Amino acid sequence: MNQQHSKLIVIVEDEADLLANYQATLDKHGYQSIGISNEADAINYFNQQLPDLVILDVGLGHNPDAGFELCQKLRQLSVSLPILMLTARDDEIDVVSGLRLGADDYLSKDISMPHLLARIASLFRRQQITESDSQISSISQGDLKILIDNLQIFWQEQLIDLTVTEFWMVQSLAKYPGQVKTREQLMNDANVYVDDSTITSHIKRIRKKFQKADQDFNQIDTVHGMGYRWKPLG
Repeated sequence: MNQQHSKLIVIVEDEADLLANYQATLDKHGYQSIGISNEADAINYFNQQLPDLVILDVGLGHNPDAGFELCQKLRQLSVSLPILMLTARDDEIDVVSGLRLGADDYLSKDISMPHLLARIASLFRRQQITESDSQISSISQGDLKILIDNLQIFWQEQLIDLTVTEFWMVQSLAKYPGQVKTREQLMNDANVYVDDSTITSHIKRIRKKFQKADQDFNQIDTVHGMGYRWKPLG
């Protein structure tokens, strides 16, 4: 048993057997886990304290969208809390909805336990990179300012409300203006493992968030067949 993690993970899942399986797996690998089986108890818990990571089932009880509602609430409580969503429904609309509300990762319930552990580890690894990156604490160019330690991005001095995954994608692009980043590179830099269409959805949402602050924002170029790039100054 690996005891080095000591990270607290809350799993909100209404299928008792599945919840027990998740908890047994996490506990075996050195994590602390708390299982919650309904939306009301989850809200009560999160209003009192936040764990290091949350795993949310999309459907709870008679509410097929309870997980989305909890995700939205959690994002209001913390912009940086890693949130991983699970669903039995293999529906792209689910994925888009979850990511739009601030989830960092999205998995099917039939995922293998080793795969789930890998995704959890990647989310924690991303946090460790943030905490240990003391060489570069900020990036400034033109209207853009990135505060790496705070996981904050400003455009024209306005804070852009990005999820942690979106933050790292923008940071990856803006760190080397003009350099094309493939979808695979963006996944690696953001420590997420998703398909190409999900990366495309992330980029679309990032653009919309910047355009909410500046309707003329057009710094992120799509380089067809290759990936994306942040336009260089001038």
